[in-house]
Amino acid sequence: MRIATVNVNGIRASVRRGFADWLAQRDCDLIALQEVRAPADLVPAEASSGYHFAYHPGNRAGRNGVALLSTVAPTAVREGFGNRRFDPEGRYLEADYELNGWRLTVASLYLPKGGRADDTPEELARYQHKLAFMRSFRPYLTRARRAAQAEGREFLVMGDFNIAHTRADLRNWRGNAKSVGFLPEEREWLGTIQSPRTLTDVVRRLHPDVEGPYSWWSWMGNAFTNDTGWRIDYHFASPGLAAAAHIGGTDRADSYEARISDHAPVVVDYADNGSK
Repeated sequence: MRIATVNVNGIRASVRRGFADWLAQRDCDLIALQEVRAPADLVPAEASSGYHFAYHPGNRAGRNGVALLSTVAPTAVREGFGNRRFDPEGRYLEADYELNGWRLTVASLYLPKGGRADDTPEELARYQHKLAFMRSFRPYLTRARRAAQAEGREFLVMGDFNIAHTRADLRNWRGNAKSVGFLPEEREWLGTIQSPRTLTDVVRRLHPDVEGPYSWWSWMGNAFTNDTGWRIDYHFASPGLAAAAHIGGTDRADSYEARISDHAPVVVDYADNGSK
């Protein structure tokens, strides 16, 4: 069972860059998308060809938007996580699936980026918005995971968390010590949603002793060429599903020109579950 997450940075632009070719070649069973950034009727057909398409576009024109593509139809779909402030922004979509022997609850998340590390009122407001989202979202994750468990489902939340957790998750960690996305309170928060009995960072479990594999590089300069990246796109899985992961990493493009987004897809192969 192959599952992927990718921030497409605008689905129409990503399709022009080759997203549909990647989709056909990788033969995933389920894909989470973030920053789709298009009204539902303007999402290109080739962006979901052969898949069931669940989409929460949100109310911000040209921004945000999260989706789930699946080879089987979801049995239930839920938009948002019960927060009247954040749900209209199109940042969280959750669905239930019966897939390859697994009973799953799967979510696509686009956590706010949070602005830059400066003290202008506009950037400070963006960062405070991110922190408020995080405070509200953490208890929901616990509720969602427990609700899935009570129904005999494994839980998987994927997407762009816009936080590098440890020094191994970004190349230039010294230069970014005071950058949003690597601030102590953000890193601490990301740590609090993980434990062996709750949610596991699947790719880090598969690659415990490596730098990266990075999933985002700036379009600017030589960041991609020099692999000066950040690992901010994750699969966080409940214990049973995490234990079934056997291959995973990022689909880093062969060249700058071949990139379908400023993010690379994060793809994990999980063993099929013949017991369920």
